[in-house]
Amino acid sequence: MDGVLLTPGFGERGVEGMICAATLTFDLKIPLLGICYGAQLGTVAFARKLMDWKGAHTTEVDADSLYPVIDLMDEQKTVDDKGGTMRLGGHEVSILENTKLHSIYGKTTTRERFRHRFHLIDRYINRMKEQGLIVSAYDTSGDIINAVELVNHPFWIGVQFHPEFKSRPDFPHPLYLGLIRAALEHKKQRGKAE
Repeated sequence: MDGVLLTPGFGERGVEGMICAATLTFDLKIPLLGICYGAQLGTVAFARKLMDWKGAHTTEVDADSLYPVIDLMDEQKTVDDKGGTMRLGGHEVSILENTKLHSIYGKTTTRERFRHRFHLIDRYINRMKEQGLIVSAYDTSGDIINAVELVNHPFWIGVQFHPEFKSRPDFPHPLYLGLIRAALEHKKQRGKAE
């Protein structure tokens, strides 16, 4: 394969397959873009494989996970009525300089659309930094992680937001262009190795 797009979603159906797909991208240096749930499951794959945290998961699937690297947002823990109560709509994203995400956007702030209840947990993500997973974007408060990426990988980015909401056939979102360019480069490099 030339690239992996881990898509948004909910629930446990297909989760282990998505985690397995993300795991393949680490050693093989296959470009990956994880969107929302895809970013979360890519992070679970990283926790299991590179941190060796057996049982790492999202509490959406395993409420008793030993390493709940993904959990409900604090404000969601008291919500009983689920209709229209997610973190929804457009929010400012603060992009960190000297990251792949910054090189793709070419700026330090953008506005993206969100739709989620669960999010990446800072105390685990900070420990993953020692193995190369870094935060590349936060919300404006600096409390919510909006994107992560691998520093020792040609293109491995996970975003909590939904770039598909802002992508058009004649004006694709820069993250999709980034993934396609990285996948084409990966294909070219694989062809040279064969």
